[in-house]
Amino acid sequence: MWDLLERESMKGLAVGVDERPARAQLRAQIGRLERELAGLFGEAFGRVEVEHRVGVLSAQPRVLGLGELERQRDALAGRIAAARQTLRARAREEEASRERLRAMLAAPADFKWVMITRAELGEPGCGAWHSRPRLGPIGMLMGWWQVKVSSGCPLAGRLAAVEQAT
Repeated sequence: MWDLLERESMKGLAVGVDERPARAQLRAQIGRLERELAGLFGEAFGRVEVEHRVGVLSAQPRVLGLGELERQRDALAGRIAAARQTLRARAREEEASRERLRAMLAAPADFKWVMITRAELGEPGCGAWHSRPRLGPIGMLMGWWQVKVSSGCPLAGRLAAVEQAT
């Protein structure tokens, strides 16, 4: 009789929880976050540095537990938030530089000797806008200021000429 009661008790049952749906959901979330981080890296490329590498959790291949998957997901979410904040700060700096360039083009004498590069505006290339006196020292004494736009990298033009010659 005791063996019958012991067989029917719940202690003897080893019922495990199926973790597969939770693991699949976490892996899907991690994949989505990694794609989003890659998109932010592509958006920031050449303008600002965004950490995009995914670190290794172990030297050997293995199946991650639920806790490790959650930590990886949370770490990725934190990195995405930091990348977004960095991009927003860079966009504010670029907009301030554009506003400063508009004001400099409207009144060059108010921005004496100021130079704004294409990199400050978030544009590719080597060009720059520079407020300088027209006709050198005479223009400086007379208050004749202008904004000169550089044509880009002087070395790039020379390299193109050398490549065409060969």
